[in-house]
Amino acid sequence: MRRGILSIVGRRIVAAERVPCKRRPIAVEPSPAKFRKRTVGRKVIAVDRLGKRVVVRIEGGESIILEPRMTGLVLLADPPTTEHLRFQIELDDGRVVYYWDRRGLGSVRLYSDQELAERYDDGTLGPDALAITVADFRARLARSRRAIKPALLDQKAVAGIGNLYASEMLFAARIDPRRRCTALKIDDWQRLHAAMLDILLTAVKYEGSTLGDGTYRNALNQAGGYQNHHRVYDREGDPCPSCRTTIVKRIVQTQRATFFCPTCQGPRTTTTAKSKSPRGRGG
Repeated sequence: MRRGILSIVGRRIVAAERVPCKRRPIAVEPSPAKFRKRTVGRKVIAVDRLGKRVVVRIEGGESIILEPRMTGLVLLADPPTTEHLRFQIELDDGRVVYYWDRRGLGSVRLYSDQELAERYDDGTLGPDALAITVADFRARLARSRRAIKPALLDQKAVAGIGNLYASEMLFAARIDPRRRCTALKIDDWQRLHAAMLDILLTAVKYEGSTLGDGTYRNALNQAGGYQNHHRVYDREGDPCPSCRTTIVKRIVQTQRATFFCPTCQGPRTTTTAKSKSPRGRGG
């Protein structure tokens, strides 16, 4: 999402406002009047990322934080529907940055540089997955007694790893998603770190994954392309693309779907908790 709106750098904001919506309201802070006062007329000087959040930095030491959570989109093209449109930022060249959210789980917040540092430098967000070293990666997770798959989704430990990509990373590193972090060896962490960088950089290249529900779109409201490169995610019942002899299995860990190959990624020491595979799909 960040890369898709980089072209707004250098443009001035002419309006920034919540869009009337009958659906579940999202959090927008501060008040409309204060939001307009602190943004209108200011130039966009950078577009950054904090974990899964898009950070639009503007003149005057302010940043607009767009947090899409599970179903939010940041777009420069017309949104998929008008009924789920939540917020928009109008620019001096006539373009509009839309924040669209089907389930209303995300938020739009305006922070000063000091507020931003206080909000995210207090341990609530770990180092970015694309910037963390293998030593820090291991140090932040190796002592946890959680299964490695749920641990990877902890944004306080490492920011920017989503559920889909965690399954793909673990498959690439040949690690059972049920293994406790404490059971992983140094070479496991090294393989996983390398897989993390490769998977995430490839996903950025292909502008993310658009699954069967079509929810995810890039900034131009087009489907991503990384779903065509998934090896195990959402491939339950298909032959493993590596060994070709085992069927990809789906389990549920901490209410999120996990996909893996029992042969290529096991058997290993796993968590003692039993994982059930209910009907339906999850992500």
